[in-house]
Amino acid sequence: MSERKVLNKYYPPDFDPAKIPKLKLPQDRQYVVRLMAPFNMRCKTCGEYIYKGKKFNARKETAQNELYLGLPIFRFYIKCTRCLAEITFKTDPENTDYTMEHGATRNFQAEKLLEEEEKRLQKEREEEEFNNPMKILENRTKDSKVEMEVLENLQELKELNQCQAKVDFEAMLKQYQELEEEQRLKEQEEDEQEIKVMLEQAQNRRLLVDSDSDKEPGKPRLNPTAQTKPRDILQEEPQPQSKKLRTESWERSLGKLSTKAQLAGLVAHRKQKLDPALEKGMETRGTIANTSSLPAAATTSSLGLLGAYSDSEDSASD
Repeated sequence: MSERKVLNKYYPPDFDPAKIPKLKLPQDRQYVVRLMAPFNMRCKTCGEYIYKGKKFNARKETAQNELYLGLPIFRFYIKCTRCLAEITFKTDPENTDYTMEHGATRNFQAEKLLEEEEKRLQKEREEEEFNNPMKILENRTKDSKVEMEVLENLQELKELNQCQAKVDFEAMLKQYQELEEEQRLKEQEEDEQEIKVMLEQAQNRRLLVDSDSDKEPGKPRLNPTAQTKPRDILQEEPQPQSKKLRTESWERSLGKLSTKAQLAGLVAHRKQKLDPALEKGMETRGTIANTSSLPAAATTSSLGLLGAYSDSEDSASD
């Protein structure tokens, strides 16, 4: 079975390629190509703007008798998107660009024309300097003169602006520095005042604590570890503040109302039997002691009644 795609073909021994007839095509033959607009342009017929990058089905041909260093120049034909007028432009290998030929005008070309004019003048100047050495000195003096004039004009403009504006930049900077210094001093004073107030508060608090400790030296301090349960504090019966103050003032004026220590002498203890001789001496002493303790007992009993009466009044008022 033979190959479907044949790469090597058979040439007979009597093959002469000169005998093959050549296809004669016209030199100005046109080809249909797909391209994009190389620059912004405006149609002369209807005024439609065609922007750079818009795609067209164009016809391409080789320009006759136009070459640049052996490179052919091509011409393209496109149609306006609005009025279908024909627009033509050519390649420009000398400037690596395109040139508008017919049917439209190229937009934004002023900058390009200016650059071309500058290049032309620079080229002419270089040619003159190359041929005439004295021209170099003349051009240098002209350039220095133009530079001096530009500097003078710039200085005049600066002076004119300063006269019109009447702005002293040094005074502005000085004023700004003064404002910064005032703000910094103000912040320092505020910080010092705050520190002073904090120190005074701490000193007053310390004095209050010292005065409280001097007034109540024997006051027991609560032990936080004494209460084992959180609910123990609910079982304590707090004493009313008004009642506490009244009892303290009463004790300062008349003495303590508790009669336990004062009535301890009225309790009779059982005595052991002693000798008859000693009993007589003790009896005489006992009679003297009883007579001296009777008034004390009377006074203590009256004080106890008076304290109970004051407690009853406090409870009634509460």
